Amino acid sequence: MNEFTLGVEEEFMVIDPVTRELKSHEQKIVDSAQKIHEDQVKAEMHQAVVEVGTHICRNTAEARAEVTKLRGTVAQLAGDLGLRIGAAGTHPFSHWQHQLITDHPRYFEIVDELQEAARSNLIFGLHVHVGIQSRDMAIHIANQARYFLPHVYALSTNSPFWEGRNTGYKSFRTKVFDKFPRTGIPDYFASIEDYDNYIKLLVKTNCIDNAKKIWWDLRVHPFFETIEFRICDCPMLVDETMVFVALFQAICAKLYKLRQQNMKFITYNRALINENKWRAARYGIDGKMIDFGKELEVNTRALILELLDFIDDVVDDLGCREDLQYIHKILEHGTGADRQLAVYNQNNNFADVVDYITSQTLKGV
Repeated sequence: MNEFTLGVEEEFMVIDPVTRELKSHEQKIVDSAQKIHEDQVKAEMHQAVVEVGTHICRNTAEARAEVTKLRGTVAQLAGDLGLRIGAAGTHPFSHWQHQLITDHPRYFEIVDELQEAARSNLIFGLHVHVGIQSRDMAIHIANQARYFLPHVYALSTNSPFWEGRNTGYKSFRTKVFDKFPRTGIPDYFASIEDYDNYIKLLVKTNCIDNAKKIWWDLRVHPFFETIEFRICDCPMLVDETMVFVALFQAICAKLYKLRQQNMKFITYNRALINENKWRAARYGIDGKMIDFGKELEVNTRALILELLDFIDDVVDDLGCREDLQYIHKILEHGTGADRQLAVYNQNNNFADVVDYITSQTLKGV
């Protein structure tokens, strides 16, 4: 039986509490954190970003404990430097032009190749790894799990602002990231050999030097025995992070269970899934998505509840039912983006939004 172990990575903003701008921490947070958590806290391309990653967790309870602990540590170390951390997909008003790039050959190489697309990539995401021992099984599950990406993404939308503008999107983060090559919903691959041959061809023809430069919304990880889900904005609350972790774990477990029973979910093509992804980015949970089976538009909220029904028979075995309960709170109180917009609309003040984000980031930590 597959264990569906978990690994969670979150990217945080480092913020100056006075100006509320993004601020370089000069890698001091990372240096201090590595004394406590070794390699669990890392630098990112921009110096105002800190990335944390859990160890391999057996279930959502272990993942929650680690996610909470890592947020607490990073927040405390930032506080010691007179800084704050914030969890959102984009900073409400800081401009990327003023942000420093981390001094590391890998980042210089990416900036050299991708130029402004890389320099402007000042975004913050959540990556969830779900352990799948067999790569054959992993590509099978990944092919089908693509359909559910927009549903989870709609719940995670947390980036309505960009450079001091209300973008009109609930998640502008993916619009920024779309400027990179090899992003978005992946194609269907007929087999793991098909996928490996694709990677080999890209390496052979100097498109990429390694498989980590494939930045899709979901990928069979090139080095770990996991499927990595990369579509979500970094969630404001630990409870929200854990909802998305539980959803991705349960989706994998359900698709695995169907396969064991010689059944499978329908595999839809990328162009169709992209229509739902676009709607999720634009409207979050307040729009409609397409139910391709019925060929109808359906309220996104209804499709999310349908997804909960679909995975219901695996969540007790996984032990993540309680984590999933928070979905109802998101449907009631809105996504991170909805709540950011509500705060902004009170006084049209971006500083208020930043203060809201930084306080929510530590709620329950």
